[in-house]
Amino acid sequence: MALHFDEPEFARRRAALDKALADAELDGILLFSQESMYWLTGFDTFGFCFFQCLYVGCDGKAALLTRSADLRQAQHTSNIADIRVWTDSAGASPVLQLKAMLDDLGAAGKRLGVEYESHGLVASNGRALDAALAGFCTLTDASGIVTRLRAVKSAAEIAYVRKAAELGDAAYDAGMEAIGAGADEADILAAMQGAVFSGGGDYPANEFIIGSGRDALLCRYKAGRRKLDAVDQITLEWAGVYRHYHAALMRTACTGKASDRHVELHGAASQALVAVEEAIAPGRTAGDVFDAHARVLDAHGLSDAKLNACGYSLGAAFTPSWMDWPMFYAGNPWVLEPGMVMFAHMIIMDSETGTAMCLGRTSLVTETGSEPLSRASLDLVVR
Repeated sequence: MALHFDEPEFARRRAALDKALADAELDGILLFSQESMYWLTGFDTFGFCFFQCLYVGCDGKAALLTRSADLRQAQHTSNIADIRVWTDSAGASPVLQLKAMLDDLGAAGKRLGVEYESHGLVASNGRALDAALAGFCTLTDASGIVTRLRAVKSAAEIAYVRKAAELGDAAYDAGMEAIGAGADEADILAAMQGAVFSGGGDYPANEFIIGSGRDALLCRYKAGRRKLDAVDQITLEWAGVYRHYHAALMRTACTGKASDRHVELHGAASQALVAVEEAIAPGRTAGDVFDAHARVLDAHGLSDAKLNACGYSLGAAFTPSWMDWPMFYAGNPWVLEPGMVMFAHMIIMDSETGTAMCLGRTSLVTETGSEPLSRASLDLVVR
């Protein structure tokens, strides 16, 4: 099997899940999140775009229901012993086959948690699941159970995160070298993603963000490429990725020269990032971190230019997003703990002047505070 962790690591995770299920007074859980399956068993696939479910019972039983295309994928990448295939055919009903599997495993009449908040369980399948299992067992939303367990990384996971951070820095070096007057966004993107691949890394869980000129004010990837003008701006958000573990960074760079507004906004973003990283510490809440960001940017008169969130947790993630919980937004009570990996992004979009300024990097929550994982400079880049 192609497992990225040893059996003691997986055994520790299973024990932690068993305890969490017992604390929630559940007899088992139906996992639909690919991140949960990967964390618990090593199962590595993008086949979650179709119906699949990993049942985990508090009695020690576990079984995966998936498609035939993922049978060998599960056998090769996971430690799941009981793998069952639902049949693709006209009128196929995987939820009824799941019910039959649960009945065979003795789950009838049990109280089961469900990961409803998952890209692996679309609304139509969720409705069909509820209908099929009505009267068979009791279902309750348990979407946050594995998410919370995954938020605090083990030493083995942190080693992968550190490798991802190295790859993120390599992408930074490649991207900054490629930026300049007349440079094609396509070449910049290829250089950055190529640096991750050549370093042994993986595809990111979502596209790298790249936009120049007016598109530098966008926070999402969009199709289409342009060449940089002699005096221009470009915003990049990317991640080093290793064994699906992400370490993200974000920068706005200039070509030719930086405007006075770029310099002013970079100063505000730098000050805000320092304040945020000081707030990323054990015992502080995700809301406290956002407040640190808001205080600085509001003091610079940037209330309308800032976003309503300034970062989030990172870990092993699958498409369509590398964002994880908790997020930094106002009032979020989630308490930070050592071993969490947090990406802080200071995103300033001044639509009035058409000026973008973004600055971000990933930190590890330690026993005493936070440790930035990137060596890349925070200075304003002008190429």
